[in-house]
Amino acid sequence: MSAALELLLQLSVFPLTILALTALLNSFSFPRLKRRANPPLAAPLISILIPMRNESAVIAETVTGLLNQDYPNFELLLLDDASNDDSAAAALRAANGDSRLKVLTGAALPTGWLGKTWACHQLSQQARGEYLLFSDADVHWQPGALSALAREALSTRADLLTVWPQQITVSLGERLIVPLMGFSIRAYLPALAVHYIPWRVFAAAIGQCLLFRRPAYDKIGGHQAIPARITDDMSFAYAIKGRGLRFRMADGAGLLTCRMYRSWDEVRNGYAKNILAGHGNSLAFLAFSTFFHYWVFVLPWAWALFHAGRGLLPALTLAALGVVIRALTAAQTRQRLLDACWMPLSVLGMTIIVFQALKWHFAGGTQWKGRTLNATPKQNKPAP
Repeated sequence: MSAALELLLQLSVFPLTILALTALLNSFSFPRLKRRANPPLAAPLISILIPMRNESAVIAETVTGLLNQDYPNFELLLLDDASNDDSAAAALRAANGDSRLKVLTGAALPTGWLGKTWACHQLSQQARGEYLLFSDADVHWQPGALSALAREALSTRADLLTVWPQQITVSLGERLIVPLMGFSIRAYLPALAVHYIPWRVFAAAIGQCLLFRRPAYDKIGGHQAIPARITDDMSFAYAIKGRGLRFRMADGAGLLTCRMYRSWDEVRNGYAKNILAGHGNSLAFLAFSTFFHYWVFVLPWAWALFHAGRGLLPALTLAALGVVIRALTAAQTRQRLLDACWMPLSVLGMTIIVFQALKWHFAGGTQWKGRTLNATPKQNKPAP
């Protein structure tokens, strides 16, 4: 057993090196939104579409930030998805009569749809824009952000542009888990491959900011094509590339911010909601992913602690390399560098999330915002 673990330790240098090189490449090649003094000269109508369900704590700040943007041509549509708080009233108070804001009341959830996809579909039906911008109620827009987004979409001629907001983390659970989203993009997915290699495997998107050209959204069927897809953002990325359309991604740190969760329970449930669907609803793939992260990010630390006299230096070197990779991605996404030292604890935290996802999977449904998300594997295959 010890010999097998030692061999695994030695072999981990290869994936760690690949991850390090990918993160290093992305530090130079990953596009970033840039704030400029003036909005773009070309200003097509952008429909900003935000579903909200019990978002009264955050929606006022989001509405205020969007209505204060310097981009000259947009409408802001919110859809109240059966909230039992005063989300709609809070949004209207923040708008203070600004005619660019419309708050829609969502229709009853049909069979076969998830709440968010149904809300986004309804929003798309009411939108008038040449561009459709799907965002979340907890994404906050700094001055100049919408102009920077439009400028990036126009200059790259993107059919779908996804932008990764800077994630705000406060509690320990947030700090251990939430930055792993940026880590996985920067260390596993070369931006150059995403942009210039047509294979769908080189694609990732985040629902916090999805900007479509309207014809491209319609061509892939919109949300109507994926009514029960939990990971609708990833499905759109695959569909856009699968149809030969232009997919681009960029970093929005400094211009877009989001605090997704505010406690360990929210972090655990939020990530457990998506993690199995994010692995193609494959239990085998999820098991491999868990093993892989223990192999490359936990085994070197365990070896250094429990085999101090044998292979100590190689183990410490590999452990340090894992921390460096995590720190490099933290620097790129404006996260705390020192939190990289807790990478083994982050892996343990993800294991708890995996068990929560499995519990829901075998108990009959994922729980989120008072609803049971009963998406079947058939419904969650990648979109065509």
